[in-house]
Amino acid sequence: MNLEFPKGFLWGISMAAFQYEMGASPDSVDPNSDWYVWLHDRQNVEKGVVSGDVPENGPGYYDLFRVDHGWACWLGLNAWRGNVEWSRIFPKSTRDVKVHVDAEGGAIRSVEVSEEALKRLDEMANKAAVNRYREIFEDLKCRGLKLILNLYHWPLPLWVHDPIKVRDTGGREGPRGWLDAETVVEFAKFAAYVAWKFGDLADMWCTMNEPNVVWSIGYTGGNFPPGLNDYALSLAAAVNLVQAHARAYDQLKEHAGRDAQVGIIYAVTPAEPAADEDREAAETANRVMTHWYFEAITEGRLAPFGVGGERREDLKGRVDWIGVNYYSRLLVKADERPPGYRVLPGYGFACKPASKSEAGLPTSDFGWEIYPWGLRKAVNMIKRYGKPMMITENGIADASDRHRSWYIVSHLYQLLKAIKVDGADVRGYLHWSLIDNLEWASGFKMRFGLIYVDMKTKQRYPRPSAYVFRDIVCSNGIPDYLAAYAEYPNILSGA
Repeated sequence: MNLEFPKGFLWGISMAAFQYEMGASPDSVDPNSDWYVWLHDRQNVEKGVVSGDVPENGPGYYDLFRVDHGWACWLGLNAWRGNVEWSRIFPKSTRDVKVHVDAEGGAIRSVEVSEEALKRLDEMANKAAVNRYREIFEDLKCRGLKLILNLYHWPLPLWVHDPIKVRDTGGREGPRGWLDAETVVEFAKFAAYVAWKFGDLADMWCTMNEPNVVWSIGYTGGNFPPGLNDYALSLAAAVNLVQAHARAYDQLKEHAGRDAQVGIIYAVTPAEPAADEDREAAETANRVMTHWYFEAITEGRLAPFGVGGERREDLKGRVDWIGVNYYSRLLVKADERPPGYRVLPGYGFACKPASKSEAGLPTSDFGWEIYPWGLRKAVNMIKRYGKPMMITENGIADASDRHRSWYIVSHLYQLLKAIKVDGADVRGYLHWSLIDNLEWASGFKMRFGLIYVDMKTKQRYPRPSAYVFRDIVCSNGIPDYLAAYAEYPNILSGA
């Protein structure tokens, strides 16, 4: 198989504003989001829900963006996926700006944001943040990088979501974030405003990153805000996140232009059967975790978590491209209890850190099994929806840089198989991540960067794997000298 990628393939990185921005100056600190409050909450720190690391000690991209854009150019990249932070642009409520909403019960079927409403939003916006984002995006564009502009990468403004009050009241009191349909309307207004202000700079759009992580880790016993464990609340958040994507899609088309390419980025984790008798359980798991969401935004069939079914024409056809985030797999067994499967420990995401999985594969510092074959499976899971795809996140927590080089080569080899053997329409690969950053509740310990960051001095230093990735990017393929590292075990892995 030829190891070259298609002509015009996009090579880039992905970032999240909250993980990158703060750390270099007081002006970079944004205390107005739910995630900021969540990481500073004393109860969370004392109980070990969060690491105790805080974003104001981070890598400082908000001030040092030119430095990081320079590293992107050094790598030879031609694409950059980033987001604007809702709480920076609107630190105070925008509820007083009235828009026309077609709603029936909890169903938000359409939102219309007028020119007058946009002007009112502009009066309320934090102009310093708006101007800084324009400065950042213009610098990217001047360097020849395509800008893939994302609207939402997890933090919500505090006036939208008070995670401590929601946690302490079991979801009864708020502001309740994605538990309330009103958030769908406010997100649509935010989308309209961002399209209106930055539509001249974005080459591609995505509404949100990994909505499935929000409704799962936030509402089924995880350590993300609001830290609840309630199936019904997770279901409510999931439905509102589908609606929010659809209404934001509409606004981007309306205010950035009908030709705007609007996508969704999703964490695709293929579930594999432990044995032949578990194949149905694996299909159920993939439907519960992934397929129902894409059926909603492509076909208009809303059956959250694969249960029930409702036709919603206002959700149908609301995606132009799909971003696939892939890190590892799940291995499942059939189970008589709902939802019909259980995850086996020792595989995929359920491994011990910096060890080996039950399959004999190495694991990351996070304890995620390095399983490159799953990337091809993830792409083929999404291929059925007939939309162009992009790998929008793929990377490893590997502070010593022991595994990252062969991780990159082996995953890209599987991606080439998906493109050349399976016929998948994949347009680009965005690595996670360019530099070390704040890994949410896990803090600074988990190092995903091609570029090492000294969080005290903010100095950046390329890891050896950065040189390997640069060779791949500049070759638009896997060079001959790296081909031997495409499979595991290999020489580089010590086997």
